[in-house]
Amino acid sequence: MKRTEISSLLQSRDFGSEVIVQGWVRTKRGSKNVAFIALNDGSTINNVQVVVDVDDITSSILEKVHTGAALTIVGELVESSGSGQNVEVHAKTIEILGMSNPDEYPLQPKKHSLEFLREKAHLRYRTNTFAAIARIRHNMIFAIHKFFHDRGFYNIHSPILTGSDAEGAGEMFQVTTLELENIPKNNDGKVDFSKDFFGKAANLTVSGQLEAELAALALSKVYTFGPTFRAENSNTARHLAEFWMIEPEFAFGDIVDDMDLAEDMLKYVIGYALDHCMEDLAFLSNRLTNEEKNKKADERSMELIEKLKFVLDQPFERLTYTEAIEILKNSKPNKKKKFQFVIDGWGADLQSEHERYLVEKHFKKPVILTDYPASIKAFYMKQNDDGKTVRAMDILFPQIGEIIGGSQREEDYEKLSRRMVEMDIPEESMWWYLETRKFGTVPHAGFGLGFERLILFITGMGNIRDVIPFPRTPMNLEF
Repeated sequence: MKRTEISSLLQSRDFGSEVIVQGWVRTKRGSKNVAFIALNDGSTINNVQVVVDVDDITSSILEKVHTGAALTIVGELVESSGSGQNVEVHAKTIEILGMSNPDEYPLQPKKHSLEFLREKAHLRYRTNTFAAIARIRHNMIFAIHKFFHDRGFYNIHSPILTGSDAEGAGEMFQVTTLELENIPKNNDGKVDFSKDFFGKAANLTVSGQLEAELAALALSKVYTFGPTFRAENSNTARHLAEFWMIEPEFAFGDIVDDMDLAEDMLKYVIGYALDHCMEDLAFLSNRLTNEEKNKKADERSMELIEKLKFVLDQPFERLTYTEAIEILKNSKPNKKKKFQFVIDGWGADLQSEHERYLVEKHFKKPVILTDYPASIKAFYMKQNDDGKTVRAMDILFPQIGEIIGGSQREEDYEKLSRRMVEMDIPEESMWWYLETRKFGTVPHAGFGLGFERLILFITGMGNIRDVIPFPRTPMNLEF
């Protein structure tokens, strides 16, 4: 007889049948005659209650059963008479697969702070919160692949090791096999990378976009979904040094097509979460409500499931950067200098506080901003005829700010080449990217979605370190 997962067991009505259930002990309670064990195997947020009649044999085993122990239970599935559950298992035999010392096991059945659990990341999957996030994360990965597959996009594996800086920002992790205690130097005193593994400087990628563009100019519709790295010395609740990015690219499309695709994708995956993750979302919603119960009413977050449905039901507001600047410049927080970064005029780089004001206070719906100043955007973005702006688009969400950044790409060889010179992008290392504009160039567009920011929004968590299994941040490389 095979093990039955708890998620299936809880749906079963095959009362009287013998079942095998395996999992980890969440709690154990009872009296002299009967014991109740809450068992969980990760297949669902819900536990199954195991009822054990205490006798001489089971008593000696139960003395060794503590929170965190792994058990195999063979028993009878019966209809539960208790509240909050439909079925329970009456144990016939109990086998301890893995002991758990109650004096050492750190995850006792009580509330633990998120900061404490980050220090126990090797165990935090065993809590309801992080198991729920893991299941939602899995479903969102599947939903994203399904969304693009159903629309004829091909998944492309872009390289993790790269010799180029896609964003031109320079905040990259260097990769080398050179001996750091004896670094070879050339005649001008600089590192001689010709002696390194690749014969040139190498880095961890910040984006798969450039390689995805190459594929889109042959396959028409592609997307990447992989790890990316930023060596940004930031300890905010929205930054990681290692994170996952979804980056679609498609040929024969413009900025409007890009906005349409991004909005459709976000609504699809949020709808998928509501359809397939409701138990976990309900748990996380209750958790968030309890966390914020002592806050003032106007400081509390929107109820999680209501927030997701709100985004699903609202058409995203679309406006230009220039229109947004006027709104922000004339807003009360700006006039009263309540913004940390006061908006003086056109050309300002919008901060999270500005983005959230537009979404949460002014429009009260998700916002797509377009046509940003060229000076604050990347070199590859399509230049508008005004000579000042580019066909960029950012999608802004409540509580998050920017969740997607994208653009129509510059397909004109001469314009792209001049822009690279203006922004000090070395043509010798990017010749292959430029060359695609010489052979069958077409209008094309794409965007990037930081996967962890999406999970942050869907789960209602407040810190991005809590929606990735093992966060990589400055001075943190444990686990």
